[in-house]
Amino acid sequence: MRDDQAMIGLHTPQLVVRDHHGRRYRVGERPRELAGLPRAVMLGACWLPMLLVGALQYAFGAAIPGLLAAGHDLAELCWTLAGWTVLQAGAGYPAALLRRRSRSGPRTMLVVGGMLCAAGVLSLGHGMTTGYWLLGGTGAGLVYAACTSTAEKWFPESPAARVGVVTGAFAYGATPLVIAATLAPDHVETGLIAYSPVLLVGVAGCGFLLADPPRHWWPAHVDHRSWARANPPAAREFSAAEALRTPALPLMATCLFCAAAVSLFDAAFLALLAAPLSPVAAIALFVATNGAGRSVATPVAARLGRRRALRWVMTAQALGQVLLLTGISQGSPGWLATGAAVAGLGGGAFYPLFAALARECFGQSRSVEVHGLVYSAKAISGVVGIGLGWLVLAGWGPAVALALAAVLSLLATTLCGALRRQGFPHTLPSGRP
Repeated sequence: MRDDQAMIGLHTPQLVVRDHHGRRYRVGERPRELAGLPRAVMLGACWLPMLLVGALQYAFGAAIPGLLAAGHDLAELCWTLAGWTVLQAGAGYPAALLRRRSRSGPRTMLVVGGMLCAAGVLSLGHGMTTGYWLLGGTGAGLVYAACTSTAEKWFPESPAARVGVVTGAFAYGATPLVIAATLAPDHVETGLIAYSPVLLVGVAGCGFLLADPPRHWWPAHVDHRSWARANPPAAREFSAAEALRTPALPLMATCLFCAAAVSLFDAAFLALLAAPLSPVAAIALFVATNGAGRSVATPVAARLGRRRALRWVMTAQALGQVLLLTGISQGSPGWLATGAAVAGLGGGAFYPLFAALARECFGQSRSVEVHGLVYSAKAISGVVGIGLGWLVLAGWGPAVALALAAVLSLLATTLCGALRRQGFPHTLPSGRP
């Protein structure tokens, strides 16, 4: 069918076909016929809410000096961000179950999530930290799950790359607010109150644009046969419960826990660590490279291999901790900025790589749920990296805290070497009897 026919509303007949691996493809329908919008708009409607909501995590550390000046206690603020992280990450798996069972579409989740996030930011602007972590954390988890899963469904031929684009906005979107909070700490609470309605309108407004494509939908302009030959499936399709019983999923979750604990520690405390030197440049570089790393991780992994790319990313994160320690101990803004950039690059790129690995190891039909289980390990990372990280930082100083962070990153690097696709032999048979 010609494009001009689609534009005037004629519906393309759909056909469900299978490839030689048994995977289904619903071909023939165009996005404008299904949702009234092109896929690029759908991707943008997933990207913008993540851009707005990510500031609740990545700008919080930069806002700590201003919140301290407003009368908050540092330990209270650290545990507030830890609680926010627990709820944000913990919402991933329940939200994935709701999505699969069609009990909650992206529209509902974004509208509700936007309202909760706006209420949480407004609460902190009025001095109430409980509302921030309880409402804001839950809302951010709903937005994160809705946007990543919707982007994956509309781009089945390249889900990892599109999820990387969307999650990248979660980090680098906070850069302007990080700079503003660092340069004007006395106006942090006023800024939070002003940001709340922007957050609500932006997130909920995008929610009204979003809709899911039909199950097994495939873009008409992509040849599913060529794609199938270039993308072999997992050994079989695993449910979340089946994946949990394999050695690979707990290993993935442990790796993500280690890496996320270090990334969250840096995001929470870099403003305090860099305060005597040049906090604006360091924090802005960390947040910007964190988001950029997520966006480019999947194309790089396509050349290097996902496991190899993951090891390089976590090694870079460990190196970033060493460079940060060098900058702090020597009082060097240059080394500090370099360490922040390297730590940010390594501290964000592993998130889309784990999503791609979950799909590669356990199949596509339940990939959102399986990755939700892996991503839930970030909840424990929040407690360790922020809550316990603050205790280590206060008790033993930045040298010990950053050294432990580097060790955690290297531990994740080592564990990644043991990851294997489930259901395939570790070695090829020799051919001899």
